[in-house]
Amino acid sequence: MTPPRASGGRCTQDPDGHPLDLYYDTTRYTAPEAQRPALKNQAQAKPNRGVGVRRLDHVNFLAADVLANSDFHEKLLGGRPTEQIQLDSGRVAARWLSYNNKSYDVVYTEDWTGSRGRLHHIAFATDERNDFLRACDLAIVTGIQIETGLHKHAIQQTFFLYVWEPGGNRIELCNPLTRPVLAPDWPLVTWTEAERKKGQAWGLKTIETFHTVGTPYVS
Repeated sequence: MTPPRASGGRCTQDPDGHPLDLYYDTTRYTAPEAQRPALKNQAQAKPNRGVGVRRLDHVNFLAADVLANSDFHEKLLGGRPTEQIQLDSGRVAARWLSYNNKSYDVVYTEDWTGSRGRLHHIAFATDERNDFLRACDLAIVTGIQIETGLHKHAIQQTFFLYVWEPGGNRIELCNPLTRPVLAPDWPLVTWTEAERKKGQAWGLKTIETFHTVGTPYVS
């Protein structure tokens, strides 16, 4: 996914072929009159419909070579790896990177199909976990497929719900807002193959579609 082109934007791609836009200038969003917030230090009034997500939180890309793509973000773009999965063979199967004091902004996950340049999911943050209950009810009312959740990730400790939006892309709702990593010397947390086989934080097993299904689809 690429954002709307901002002033000074230049399109590039990572080693896997995901298109990326780099930009050095942008125009701040100004809400229309009907959506102006009562508190001027927020961008817009909270919507009174839908889930009312707070903001875009992170993007997770599927990749044929996780390490090559994460190195691209770290060495060329200045990203900082915070957590990773390393298999018994030594291969890095997933890595989470941050560009600020959030625990992560970009994720690369190994694509078990061997495909390149696919999207795993886009994540939106909610204000509180109760928003997930509303999201689940809205999903069944509107016919949106719930893929997995409600549950808590062991990695990054994010509370999650995954759904498939009508366009065919996986969407995650996450809360709490990804935790701050304020230490400049934060050590890279490595999860082993055995630890990941235990599933998510409270025991939910990771579903098979997490490693094979993304957009665009492959047969």
